[in-house]
Amino acid sequence: MVTGLRVLVTAGASGIGLAIAETFAREGAQLHICDISQEALTACAAAHPDWGTSLCDVSSEAQVAQLFENVVHEMGGLDVLVNNAGIAGPTGNIEDLSGDDWLKTIDVNLNAQFYCARLAVPLLKQSDNASMICLSSVAGRLGYAYRTPYAVTKWAIIGLVKSLAIELGPHGIRVNALLPGIVEGPRIEQVIAARAEAIGVSHEEMTQEYINKVSLRKMVNAQDVANQAVFLCSSLGAGISGQPISICGNVEYL
Repeated sequence: MVTGLRVLVTAGASGIGLAIAETFAREGAQLHICDISQEALTACAAAHPDWGTSLCDVSSEAQVAQLFENVVHEMGGLDVLVNNAGIAGPTGNIEDLSGDDWLKTIDVNLNAQFYCARLAVPLLKQSDNASMICLSSVAGRLGYAYRTPYAVTKWAIIGLVKSLAIELGPHGIRVNALLPGIVEGPRIEQVIAARAEAIGVSHEEMTQEYINKVSLRKMVNAQDVANQAVFLCSSLGAGISGQPISICGNVEYL
């Protein structure tokens, strides 16, 4: 479906990013991933020796510039950018949040997507099958109490995608957002634990509360998100752009 596409996945050494990278690779794409964790990158390089890897903090404009130099050197261009990197940000009442936590969340979740997009676009304009996938969240369509910095960045990503889809459409570049819901794994367990502590309930009660918010009454997984990313970049998704697409089992509220 995506054979031969040159794909960059940020934060691609674990979690959703790794699932996306592995799914593209299985479908015949050429991969370059970056991550902030050298340990995770080393493990990926051992498991996937044909992938390019870069150690990169995508909240650093200078490091992103070096990342794209690596990508061009190794792959000669780019067909797909998957803007996946992000952090959960702090959990707490708005009056208890620090300015540093607020700014860090914006730096990693939002500014990094801009840094990557602005360098990817000249390369994507040279591609015959170009796509950009930006990871938002169901928090990008719902309010999220006690997780304000995270929700703000995820709403902003929708604005970025909507705007870039209009701007880049005449160049044949498709731009879409994926909105994962409650994705099973270590990260959501940390989020649930922090929220349970903030509200004063048990971890088990909070887990059930999260599941009760989903119409299908279950969490999704990273592979569900990866499948949608590959679909959008394939010929099957050729007519889709400017769309925030939820992969969540229909989260009703947060």
